[in-house]
Amino acid sequence: MPEGQFDFIIVGGGSAGAVIASRLSEDPSCMVALVEAGGHPPERERIPMATATLQCDPEIDWMYRANPGKAGRGLKDGRMFLPRGKMLGGSSGMNYMAYVRGHPGDFDKWESLGADGWSYDRVLPYFKKSERFNATNAVSIDPESHSGDGPLGVSVRSPVLPPSLQFISAAVASGIPEGDYNGADRRNPAGVVSLFHTTTEKGQRSSTYHAFLEGTPEARDNLTIVTKAHVTRVLLDGEGDTLRASGIEYEDSAGTRHRIHGAKEVILSAGAIGSPHILLLSGIGPRRELEFAEIECRLDSPHVGKHLKDHLLLGMIFDAPGVGIPLGQAGLSLGPDALRGPGGPLPAEPAEDANLPDELKALKAEAERQLAEYLESGSGYASSSLYDAGLWCQSGLGDEHSHDIQIGFVPTAYGEDFFGDLCNLDVASQYEDHNVALDPMAPRVTFVANPVLQRSEGEITIRSADPHEHPQIDLNYYGDPHDLKQMVAAMRLCLKLAQNWPEPGIGDWFAPPDLAKKHGYRPGEEPSDAFLENVALHYTNTIYHQCCSCRIGDVVDPRLRVLGVDGLRVADASVMPDHVSANTNAACIMIGEKAAEMIASDNGVRLANFVG
Repeated sequence: MPEGQFDFIIVGGGSAGAVIASRLSEDPSCMVALVEAGGHPPERERIPMATATLQCDPEIDWMYRANPGKAGRGLKDGRMFLPRGKMLGGSSGMNYMAYVRGHPGDFDKWESLGADGWSYDRVLPYFKKSERFNATNAVSIDPESHSGDGPLGVSVRSPVLPPSLQFISAAVASGIPEGDYNGADRRNPAGVVSLFHTTTEKGQRSSTYHAFLEGTPEARDNLTIVTKAHVTRVLLDGEGDTLRASGIEYEDSAGTRHRIHGAKEVILSAGAIGSPHILLLSGIGPRRELEFAEIECRLDSPHVGKHLKDHLLLGMIFDAPGVGIPLGQAGLSLGPDALRGPGGPLPAEPAEDANLPDELKALKAEAERQLAEYLESGSGYASSSLYDAGLWCQSGLGDEHSHDIQIGFVPTAYGEDFFGDLCNLDVASQYEDHNVALDPMAPRVTFVANPVLQRSEGEITIRSADPHEHPQIDLNYYGDPHDLKQMVAAMRLCLKLAQNWPEPGIGDWFAPPDLAKKHGYRPGEEPSDAFLENVALHYTNTIYHQCCSCRIGDVVDPRLRVLGVDGLRVADASVMPDHVSANTNAACIMIGEKAAEMIASDNGVRLANFVG
């Protein structure tokens, strides 16, 4: 086959794209190109607890910024940071690794919305195809819903931390039974609570790069992986009703433009922000917006970039003496380098360690010991992002087909650098004394209030024809008043869990002082809806689950083919007809598995295994 000529081109090597490239290249007669804007993940990406260090690093993060809508009053500059992975593995190499598929009713709703073939019974085989579940006595498992044969490592952290088990006890005391949230127990109307299943194996991250590409797959002669390649547009042949995708154009790291051609298909797997942006750059989208950006409209597709949805979170930190794990204590597991730099106990330059006092010498030695133990055994604090347990239930506000509330549990409190630098929140207004509330040596726990069936829709619009200029991202949080009621219900459940905590119990919520004073709230009292709403409007943030911006039925058909363009598909979170009531990474991997089989079936490609 001539240079630059392939059968299939996949744009984006993330949660879905890496899967598609790996599966299609199982057929040695298929020439596959995977084009990724980033490079290989950095070494620290493998360590789960180092997750926060991956955000806001322009080498591996797209560094998107967004308008939060009615939320964000407590943001420093009114802008929401949206971390998205720019590396092989994509956001599966940057996320907090919770493996959550969603409620079966979510996928049945997809089918009712016109996504034929996407009901729960039809997608379950693809979840199982990718999964290699590492059995443990720490969680209840529905064996019919899991597999141990796939490439994606799924595990429960080791060792299990006592505060996370106490969270489960508090949930059970609040009427939510323990069970397998990725199995039949998710159908229970009363909800389900469990330790998180995480995309880890032997204490290390199992991103889609590590699971599907690393090693043998990326060495295949018929798979070409092009990294540091910024895709500028899809190449389109024909006009009107005869449009066909024939390849892509991209810029390399030196700014030189290249074209490669796909004889059979081009597949966009650039994510819920990247895929609609590439379509718009290619002239596929709302005509007026394209003309405003001085882009020739090749196909007037009014829904490209529309219907954007995202999950919200609100972190509620509680004082927890005798229960919570000080962040500084857990941080020792990352070794001495994690203790250096501004505010750290060790000097920035290791050469200065020779003059350490005995106390800091002992601290450094303990950090070295913990890191060595983790690297040897895969266990310890470093084996988890510390996002360790979760529950799902119904708020009673509707959406009876699913659970609309998720509560995550963190047995510590992330520090000022996380909330202030990575979440862009004004921590000085959020806490009466943020140096106390976020003291890395104080015992804290965090509940993550997380409504998961939002009704508000935002949009992605193109600013200019410059492919390096990020699109305008409007999240429109709380645009539908239902969503604020849902968040208040989630916050009240967090307060209930705190009240039902087993002995020795936990302390008070660190409520924002100015808002508390405004609403007459005092610790231990029942907060008013108005107070909780105001807290939500100030301190809500993203939990990184954008979707629906190229949704099935409007931009693509149920086989993910772009309506009006032959030879072009989209396969990532953007095609979801609606949100799943879960962290979205597992569903994105499933979409990649299902897309690979559909593409293979339509083009006579021989995969190692068809499950559909």
